[in-house]
Amino acid sequence: MQLVELLKRIPVLEIHGDESREVSQLVFDSRKVTENSLYIAVRGTVADGHSFIASSEQKGAKTIVCEEFPDNLNEDITYVKVKDSSKALGQLASNFYGNPSEKLKLIGVTGTNGKTSVSTLLFDVFKNLGYDSALLSTVEIRIADQAIPATHTTPDVITINKILAQAVEEGCEFAFMEVSSHGIAQNRIEGLHFKIAGFTNLTHDHLDYHKTFDEYLKTKKRFFDGLDAESVAITNIDDKNGNVMLQNTKATKKSYALKTMADYHGRLLEVDFNGMLLNFNGKEFWTTLTGKFNVYNLLLVFGIASELGFEQDEILQAISQLKRVSGRFETFKSDGGIFFIVDYAHTPDALENILDSINDIRTKNERLITVFGCGGDRDHAKRPEMGNIATKKSTLAIITSDNPRTEDPVAIIKEIEAGVEPQNFSKYTSIPDRREAIKMAIKFAEPKDIVLVAGKGHETYQEINGVKHHFDDKETINELWKLMSK
Repeated sequence: MQLVELLKRIPVLEIHGDESREVSQLVFDSRKVTENSLYIAVRGTVADGHSFIASSEQKGAKTIVCEEFPDNLNEDITYVKVKDSSKALGQLASNFYGNPSEKLKLIGVTGTNGKTSVSTLLFDVFKNLGYDSALLSTVEIRIADQAIPATHTTPDVITINKILAQAVEEGCEFAFMEVSSHGIAQNRIEGLHFKIAGFTNLTHDHLDYHKTFDEYLKTKKRFFDGLDAESVAITNIDDKNGNVMLQNTKATKKSYALKTMADYHGRLLEVDFNGMLLNFNGKEFWTTLTGKFNVYNLLLVFGIASELGFEQDEILQAISQLKRVSGRFETFKSDGGIFFIVDYAHTPDALENILDSINDIRTKNERLITVFGCGGDRDHAKRPEMGNIATKKSTLAIITSDNPRTEDPVAIIKEIEAGVEPQNFSKYTSIPDRREAIKMAIKFAEPKDIVLVAGKGHETYQEINGVKHHFDDKETINELWKLMSK
């Protein structure tokens, strides 16, 4: 593609060199440069891409997009100066792949909890409605029936456009995307056109990255501020930050709620471990998903599908056929009568939601044993909060390792323990080894008791000292149960 085509919609400050130059690929990692690449010098948190302009030229880059021209300009190379390389990268990627987000209906879901679940549920609902779609989530990336390994909550913007272009080529009409605060902050959704943006909730998370809750809130809000008048913004107004997201958006504003009047209103009529009877906008239906947080997730799915023009009865029929998302309130009963639940809950709000949902269902004759930890090299402030929640709402809490990464697991556990209130000291124990912690929970549990293993959900690894070791909570539970029940 010619450079002049790639620069459409990009505010260029200055060009030095041939604008009609052909570009073979876009690269912002100088190590991936090949002949005729366009290299974008992005200022990152660790390194400044401007430092690698010379090495990119040596490897064959013939076009450089940057915020500052290098001191020595090569006459065989075209230099393009822009105000913000990171933002320009997004539009360059969209242009390079033929602006695929404008050729399909792209739906983005953001919030602290529920992003993965809602995105995945939408993908499954639309499959039930008879449509092939694309899914970009933490757990997996899919184009119809084809799975592509996922690496980040929001992939880089070149990868996103490549996937969306492939989805257009495969005949997909819809794409459902999990939009993280990191992705928004790092301009990884720049240049994308979202038909609908959905907001789940906003609670304590990622403060290691955003530093303050206010900064985290403003980052999420940027997603909605960037929507145009042709888009729809649908928000949870039971969350106090729900209306904040809509304050400056040009998009059509829609709402969903359980507690207040909204465009999409839901009610939980009956709930048990097998599922729920719900009422959405006056229509009753049954789902095998369970827990109040899933009522919100499904209500957002219902609202988005309605905004896309589908009949509500048709949507609810497709929702009633849904299966649970991997690692999200995934339940199974042992032959000894112990009820196991595996869930990804790794924030205070998510842990409280799952524990409240279990306590709403259980008769209180069964004990609730919770195994959980907190990730290393992440937000320290949420650790004592999670210690308080788990010990307050469980019969017994076993504090263990999650992904300690480069931190000492015992140090992480001590920070969690600091939040336990004196009246709950007798309700917890600490076992740094996650396998041993799960073993202890199984040993302590009696028939009809409930064992919640929280924090890792769908993950199949544990990261210790920067090394990923195979570890699957479901697999570990099943393996230990078989060994211990012999």
